[in-house]
Amino acid sequence: MQLISTHICKGQNIGVHGNLFGGVMLSWLDESGGAFAGQCCDTPRMVTLKLSEVVFKKPVRPGHLIKIYGEVLSVGNTSIIIKLEARRHSPYNGTQKTVCETEITYLRVDGDGEAIPISGKVKQKYEEPKILDTLDGDVLSDYEETVDLYTTYGGD
Repeated sequence: MQLISTHICKGQNIGVHGNLFGGVMLSWLDESGGAFAGQCCDTPRMVTLKLSEVVFKKPVRPGHLIKIYGEVLSVGNTSIIIKLEARRHSPYNGTQKTVCETEITYLRVDGDGEAIPISGKVKQKYEEPKILDTLDGDVLSDYEETVDLYTTYGGD
């Protein structure tokens, strides 16, 4: 995961129990993820399509630094799924504790807000290599022989 934004929890961001208001954290996640999605897809026209479950694991108090990390999970024809993780950072000893994490799907749109395709160059950049494409032919045939032997001689 790469660092995509840093925020500081201020008094104006605090809810009634003295912790960071959850809506503020959601806003930081959405804004950071949207900027990151736009950067990854080479376009500023990305909109939030879906936010998955968010579980707030640790409290954030005034003065805490929050670092948001992101990574691309997948790229579709018109959308991208970004995994985001917010961590509470201690400037005193450099430790970080995960505050929350989520996956957000962003959609590429045109000027009218209609979905348009993400470029092939972007899809290729984030495409995961297929295991069969990376295996050498001999290794694959050795594997197939091993499976046949295993099956023939009473494997599990």
